[in-house]
Amino acid sequence: MRNLGLLNKLVFFLNSLFAFFLLVGYVLPYFPPRIFPPASVLTLIIPVLLAINLGFVIYWLIQFKRQFLLSAILIGISFFNGKTLYRFGDGILPQDVSKSENQIRVLSYNVHVFRNEDYQNDEVTSGIAKLIESAQPDIICFQEYSKYGAPRLADYPHVYLGSTAKAVNYGPAVFSKYKIINSGSLDFESTFNNGIFVDIVKNKDTLRIYNLHMQSLALTPRFDALEEENTKYLLGRLGTAFKKQQEQTGLFLKHQAACGYKKIVTGDFNNTVYSYTYNKIRGTKKDAFEEQGSGFGRTFIFDIIPMRIDFILPDREFEVEVFKNFDVDYSDHYPIEAVLSL
Repeated sequence: MRNLGLLNKLVFFLNSLFAFFLLVGYVLPYFPPRIFPPASVLTLIIPVLLAINLGFVIYWLIQFKRQFLLSAILIGISFFNGKTLYRFGDGILPQDVSKSENQIRVLSYNVHVFRNEDYQNDEVTSGIAKLIESAQPDIICFQEYSKYGAPRLADYPHVYLGSTAKAVNYGPAVFSKYKIINSGSLDFESTFNNGIFVDIVKNKDTLRIYNLHMQSLALTPRFDALEEENTKYLLGRLGTAFKKQQEQTGLFLKHQAACGYKKIVTGDFNNTVYSYTYNKIRGTKKDAFEEQGSGFGRTFIFDIIPMRIDFILPDREFEVEVFKNFDVDYSDHYPIEAVLSL
């Protein structure tokens, strides 16, 4: 520091501040949000913090200053902490893989009640129907499903909409080509969000499919919208949402612990891979994107930032053959599909 001029001392102070934020973001997944809810906001902006720290690395390298090590080391940690923001995939698509008796194809999609201001309602319905016809999944897990505007899915005779769907006409839904022998709802309290499960029989195996829609953050996906909102109110609202996600995660973990079947967890977690929610729900499961995905794996766009907040997480007994992010914009989320085998 003594060899730095006044400007570089100021730059290094800012560098240290953003490096600290990044470090805190790394450790947050291991601590319940209830401890200090506002800090959990950092889990949403890890890609931004990585980009800023990379900028500081470049700045110091141009000047041949060893201060580059601070951010360089923290960026390096991101490659060893098991959290994948970008994956160089091999480009294999679900249609490239021959179907077999051991496979199960799972598609997850938050369809935003089949409404999009950029499309006519019938365009959304027909577009999603064509997507499903092309993808040919065995299991479809919708979040924010509504029977109004929903495509007719004749190839999926087995359906579960959750215990509260009739009352609110909104929530997660599972459509299956396989017979559903058991189903149920986690019934998240005091929210329109919910989690459901179905048990299906595939060959001689009974499999448990969870479809989770964790507490929504109610964010308008534009930075200018955030700037217009009172910071204290925004942090308080997000903190409340993170605490509810923690409660919902605990309910899920207790429920899954009582299940002896092989499990596949899907859904919109409304949080990133750096969150407590993702860390706890994933546990020892595989992340289908990390196994076979490609690119940023974005399932939601916040302004210009690609975010991965929708997941397919199979138990370790499953092999992930293929994972695909679909580039269709009929919703504010993008659908994902995984080809799994036992």
